Amino acid sequence: MGGKTLALGYDMRLSGPALREAVLDGLLETGINVIDVGACPTPVLYFSQFHLDVDGGVMITASHNPTEFNGFKLCHGKTTLFGAQIQKIQTMIQQGDYLRGGARGTVVMHDHFLDAYLDFFVGHFGRFRRKRVVMDCGNGAAALIAPRILEALGCEVIPLYCEPDGRFPNHHPDPTVPANLADLIAEVKMRKADLGVAFDGDGDRIGAIDEAGNIIWGDSLTLFFAEAILSTHPGATIISEVKASQVLYDEVARLGGEAIMWKAGHSLIKAKMRETGALLAGEMSGHLFFADRYFGYDDAIYAACRLIEILAGSDRPLSSYFAHLPKRHTTPEIRVDCPDALKFERVEQARAYFSKKYKTIDIDGVRMLCDGGWGLIRASNTQPALVLRFEADSADQLSAMRREVADFLGALEGCGPESSGN
Repeated sequence: MGGKTLALGYDMRLSGPALREAVLDGLLETGINVIDVGACPTPVLYFSQFHLDVDGGVMITASHNPTEFNGFKLCHGKTTLFGAQIQKIQTMIQQGDYLRGGARGTVVMHDHFLDAYLDFFVGHFGRFRRKRVVMDCGNGAAALIAPRILEALGCEVIPLYCEPDGRFPNHHPDPTVPANLADLIAEVKMRKADLGVAFDGDGDRIGAIDEAGNIIWGDSLTLFFAEAILSTHPGATIISEVKASQVLYDEVARLGGEAIMWKAGHSLIKAKMRETGALLAGEMSGHLFFADRYFGYDDAIYAACRLIEILAGSDRPLSSYFAHLPKRHTTPEIRVDCPDALKFERVEQARAYFSKKYKTIDIDGVRMLCDGGWGLIRASNTQPALVLRFEADSADQLSAMRREVADFLGALEGCGPESSGN
C-alpha cells in the first residue's frame, strides 16, 4: 500500500519482548522504517497514528485473552485491519508473498511517547473537581500510564493491581467477567469512593463500578455517554452491537438520536462509525469509541476520563444516572466453548432453528426476539467459543430462554458448558 514507516508497541505479556524483536527484525528487513513506542496500552499505539508521521502500526497484544496467548493488531493509515484484510495477510504469509533484501529500514526508539499521550489528556481535559477513584489495572498495560493521567487531572487515585506484570497474578484482566471485579467492588465500598474503573490487559476495554458497588455494563455506559452527547449534538448517530440491551436502543431514540445495531468487534464498529458519521459507539465488552472530541477508536483510559468529567460537573452520584431506566432482567455475556472450526456452523444451525419460532436479527449471529425479551447466540471474534446473552421483562422469562438455548446447544457436538465472560 506504499507505506514507509510504522509505529510498533507491545503490552505486558511475557512473550511480548521476544515477539517485538522478531517483528522489528522482519519489518526492517523489508525496508520499512519503525518508530518503536515500547511497552504501552493498545490505545497509545492507536494514538501514535494521529500524533506521529507514520503510515500504520503494529500492536503486539492478546487483549483480554488467556495469559499464554499473544497476537497482533494491525493498522493501516488511521484504521485497523479486519476480516478479509486479515485473511489476505494470512494468504500472503502462506505464499511467501513479501519483500526481501534491498535497503534495511531504520528504527527510532520513542522512549517518552507515554508522556506525549499524558500531555494530550492534560491539554484536553484540564483538571477535574476532585473525585475519589479506585483503579484496577489488572497488572496490564494500562498500569503504565492510567494512574498518572487521572492524578494529573486532579483525581484521588486508589490503585489496585497497578504494577505491570504479564503473569496477571491477581486476577485475569477482563472486566466483562464479574469475578474479576470482586476486589474492585470491595475496595470502592470500603474506601467510599465515587466510582471504580477497571481495564483489560491492553487498556482498550473499561469496566465501571458505581459508588454503591454495582457493575455498570458496557451498554449502560454507552447510554450514559450517549445522553451527554445528544444534549449537545441533537440527532447524533450512536452505534452499539447485538449483545446490547434493548433499553439502549429505545432510550437513544427517545432522546432524539439515531441508534444503529451492528456487529461486535472493535474494527467492525470503527468502520461503521466512519460510514455513518456516528459520534459514539459502545460494546458490552467495554470497548467505547468516541468520535466526539476524540479520534474514533476504543480507548478505555479516555472513556474513564469522560466518565469522571461528567461526574465532576455535577453533584450527582454515578448510580443516579441509571435510576430512571426501565428495569430488565439480564445476564452478563456467557461463553460456551466451541472449536473455531465448528462455531460458525453451530451459529448457522441456531439461526435456522430459531428463525422458525421467533422473529430474528442476523446482523451478527442470531438474536431471537421473544415476547418480552431476547436471546443471542454468536461466534466469538477472538476465542474458540460461542457468546450468549439474554434479556427479559421477568426472571421467569429469562430462565425459560436460557433453558431453551442451553437445551439446543447441549444437543450439538462440540458445544461445552456455559461460563461467564466473552
